[in-house]
Amino acid sequence: MTCFLPSATANKNPERLNEHEMVSEKDILIVIPAFNEAGSIEQVIGEIRESLPEPRILVVNDGSTDRTAEISRDAGAVVVNHPFNLGVGTALQTGYKYAVRHGFHYVIQLDADGQHPPSFLSDFVTKLKETEADLVIGSRFLIDRGSRIPFIRRVGNRVFSRLLTALTGESLTDPTSGYRAMKRPILQFCVRDTYGFDYPDADFLLTLHRSGFRLVEIPIEVKPRRGGASQHRGLRPVYYVLKMLLSIFIILLRKKSVSKR
Repeated sequence: MTCFLPSATANKNPERLNEHEMVSEKDILIVIPAFNEAGSIEQVIGEIRESLPEPRILVVNDGSTDRTAEISRDAGAVVVNHPFNLGVGTALQTGYKYAVRHGFHYVIQLDADGQHPPSFLSDFVTKLKETEADLVIGSRFLIDRGSRIPFIRRVGNRVFSRLLTALTGESLTDPTSGYRAMKRPILQFCVRDTYGFDYPDADFLLTLHRSGFRLVEIPIEVKPRRGGASQHRGLRPVYYVLKMLLSIFIILLRKKSVSKR
């Protein structure tokens, strides 16, 4: 596995940016975890460039056996390759480590299958600029109640949404959304060895909240997949729910962390 560790230069100035400082597109890294997405990745990268022309685009090729890496590189993205499939959580952490090492202040992450329209990227940038929150979540349920999401996944999301809202005291409607933007303090938190999220969803958000980070949502829409295979097929949703509930239970047994600052 290609691993990027924070450099000494990147850690010299870990304090928060001025919340009223203008967000420069050059300070943003777009992270796309990808596994066998050769059929969609080129169009996704192209649409990102149409929406935000300046940010660097990083594709974390998570052990693909197709031409995902080659197509991404030809489309102008930086590509980091995992030697085999390590899962979306590890792929995202590779992106976070790259961002910290190369001095980026913000990361916006989205899927490679075309479900996350890049047209919403400017909304994330606006929210990063105006909010004091550390993490911006794109919620599919603030516009149309997630009508394009399969029924079983809508039910699972509702369960975790209500559970997380009760545990954090914050109204969170879409804890399973992978369309997110974050500021540097969260990136520095996520490059630690203690990060170990296979699916960085409700348990990840609960961990962030208990560590003192602030979360906020903006409305987004989703589109049907353009290619590849969903990670939530077959009996995987059942496994996901059980694993997530267990992870949340374990997190609640731990002491709250105050190491954010």
